[in-house]
Amino acid sequence: MKNHQLFIYFICLVSAMGGLLFGYDWVVIGGAKPFYEEYFHIAGDEGMQALAMSIALLGCLLGATMAGFLADRYGRKKLLVLSAFIFFASSWATGAATTIPTFIIARLVGGMAIGLAADLSPMYIAEVAPTQIRGKLVTLNQLISYWEFLAHSL
Repeated sequence: MKNHQLFIYFICLVSAMGGLLFGYDWVVIGGAKPFYEEYFHIAGDEGMQALAMSIALLGCLLGATMAGFLADRYGRKKLLVLSAFIFFASSWATGAATTIPTFIIARLVGGMAIGLAADLSPMYIAEVAPTQIRGKLVTLNQLISYWEFLAHSL
């Protein structure tokens, strides 16, 4: 019984990392902003700067909007794994981009993966957690997001 419970805690902790993706992505891209603005020659173009920074939010909206339907159709676990691969691929594509349109599309797709993971993480945790500790484990997702918020606010 003890090993089973540790496994459940591990699964929930890994799943709760979906809540970390948004803040992590936002902080990393914020630090890279002066460099990609110079690289893509958009330092003087406020509209392109805004688009490059905020397009991930549109992706998050799209990913979160699709999460429920896709999770019901394909399952939460499969979709969480898929969102991790999409996030990895879009992160690589963002770093490898040589043109601003490629960079923006990679950020949009990355935002979609983040939106999926942010919605699916608490759903999956609630699905695998035993009834008596479900509330505690679903709260873990929010707690990790809050810790990240505090770490980046200081």
